[in-house]
Amino acid sequence: MAKLAKRLKAAREAFAGKENLSVEDAVALIKANASAKFDESVEIAMNLGVDPRHADQMVRGVVTLPNGTGKTIRVAVFARGPKADEAKAAGADIVGAEDLMETIQSGKIEFDRCIATPDMMPIVGRLGKILGPRNLMPNPKVGTVTMDVAQAVESAKGGQVQFKVEKAGVVHAGIGKVSFDAEKLAQNVRAFVDAVAKARPAGAKGAYMKKVSLSSTMGPGVSVDVTSATQG
Repeated sequence: MAKLAKRLKAAREAFAGKENLSVEDAVALIKANASAKFDESVEIAMNLGVDPRHADQMVRGVVTLPNGTGKTIRVAVFARGPKADEAKAAGADIVGAEDLMETIQSGKIEFDRCIATPDMMPIVGRLGKILGPRNLMPNPKVGTVTMDVAQAVESAKGGQVQFKVEKAGVVHAGIGKVSFDAEKLAQNVRAFVDAVAKARPAGAKGAYMKKVSLSSTMGPGVSVDVTSATQG
């Protein structure tokens, strides 16, 4: 614990007084001060000028990061027959129907993304109270309710990130690993910010993107200049 506290203190001192940095400077700072013994994730958090309690201010979407996330994504697919075979061939980790529903109801959730063919939704619908709070419920708006299960599985495995605004108006996601090249991390940051910008809801008034910050899994956050984050 003492070593951990020492590392955190050193990181906070390195970040002190630094704010509204360019994406490149923020990424460089995070990479230079990531001191955990594992390959930390780089995470983005965005404060948006929306109130998700109102349907016309909900922000959600999906983006395929140009350089992936560095994470191994486990994918479950609800499908039958030929579509189940397609999902397996595409690399899905778990494929099933009623049997998969029963596994999830038992509390065994060994996947990070859930995909379903439209005909499976009556079954999947029974799992709303379990999958919904975990942001795992298949949704056609983000491409996880689809007949093209092979493409959905490949996209999920290839660096696709879903995002959804939380109650406080915050969107967050992992956008890479500290071991990534700095330029690749910067590209991922801008791709994510661009996707959130394009998902601006009709009900949003005034400033939409209020704050953007980056951090590593074990490190403090640093604010990023919004203009820098939106420049491609």
